[in-house]
Amino acid sequence: MSKQLFSLHSWPRAIAHIDGDAFFTSCEEAIHPELKGKALITGGERGIVACASYPAKRLGIKRGVSLQDARKICPQLIILPSDYETYSLFSRRMFGIMRRFTPDVEEYSIDEAFTDITGMRRVLHSSYEEIALKMKKEIERELGITVSVGLSITKVLAKVASKHQKPAGMTIIRGRDIAEYLCNLPVEKIWGIGNATANYLAKMGIHHALEFARMPEKTVLQKFTKPGVEIWQELRGKSVYPVTPEEKSSYASISKTKTFAPPTSNADYLFAHLMRNMESACIKARRYFLSPQKIVVFLKKNDFNTVGSETKLSRPCACPMEFSGMIRNLFDSCYRPEDIYRATGVVLLDLEPDTNTQYTLFDDPLQAEKIKAIYNVADELGQKFGKHTLHLGCSHLIEKLGKGRRGTSTVREQTQLKGETRRRHLGLPLIHVKTQPSG
Repeated sequence: MSKQLFSLHSWPRAIAHIDGDAFFTSCEEAIHPELKGKALITGGERGIVACASYPAKRLGIKRGVSLQDARKICPQLIILPSDYETYSLFSRRMFGIMRRFTPDVEEYSIDEAFTDITGMRRVLHSSYEEIALKMKKEIERELGITVSVGLSITKVLAKVASKHQKPAGMTIIRGRDIAEYLCNLPVEKIWGIGNATANYLAKMGIHHALEFARMPEKTVLQKFTKPGVEIWQELRGKSVYPVTPEEKSSYASISKTKTFAPPTSNADYLFAHLMRNMESACIKARRYFLSPQKIVVFLKKNDFNTVGSETKLSRPCACPMEFSGMIRNLFDSCYRPEDIYRATGVVLLDLEPDTNTQYTLFDDPLQAEKIKAIYNVADELGQKFGKHTLHLGCSHLIEKLGKGRRGTSTVREQTQLKGETRRRHLGLPLIHVKTQPSG
């Protein structure tokens, strides 16, 4: 039965998923060659492991572990602050290399993307397997990092394949070979299957991906909602999730969080961070012409427990100046002076297109339009000089007391090249190269 065919053709479509291996630490190793092969983590500014190199992972250091626990596991652990500016440059270069082989590249996250190479065999004079391998080799040669590649006929299968041989592996799942790769794959390892769905499948006696893929269509339609049905179809080789190269322009929610150090109970400083979170979230919302109808704020205590509160706006709005008083009330309902906090965050929910606003009886339309005009100017200044160049006065305490970083700043943050400002850097990573003195 394991030889059951889900697709009569090996390549009705050809979709590759490329996933960076321990991406943040790989970028650090590329610009600091002396770090290669060492137990290394990033996240020193957060107090928890953001990314661990493979030598660190082999010691048992995982993402999300506190630095204190990580040091207990490996006293010689190298801890670096996360240099997101440099990582994003590596990311853009990686996606650019993929686009040499196909225009259909979907940037899924900073370190992974889907590419649709269907129909490119004749153009590139190569098989699909050769195209995917060339893509992998070009990324590794030019960037000095390793990636894992999965090639299959649907996005879900390509994602499954890329995880099959990490790091630096390449796995190919042809249409005729689907059953072979799914037979021992736990359902919780399938992209899109969360804990709730995995538990639901377990109650039905389904523990492996092949068992799920073999379920009759009538049963699947009866027992699962649309996402579950689509994943079932993708596992069987029917491509229902297209590779979408367009930049994402629609969001169900937008969230922003900030972890700082040392933890604090200073109410004004916490509220300043909360409003900076709100400004960042609303900047992103305005960039995509969206406005939230609901807002959630939360505070994370030093013991990692979280308290939060939610409110509904009288109308969709992405200008924090209008509802800062409301955010203060939410903050006051969560904050306890006897507690110590390590992070703040906000979530914008029920996002709607920012069209002509319908004002309520209690709104001041003239004031609202003036505030909107101010934010138009703030966004223009932000694009020119950097985000938060113009910011709300209630968040200014961050400028005075600092952002609350753990450890030292990155080398890139400490370095200003000619023409750069504190907020605006050129898109250049700093590469560390040992040189021999002349003569």
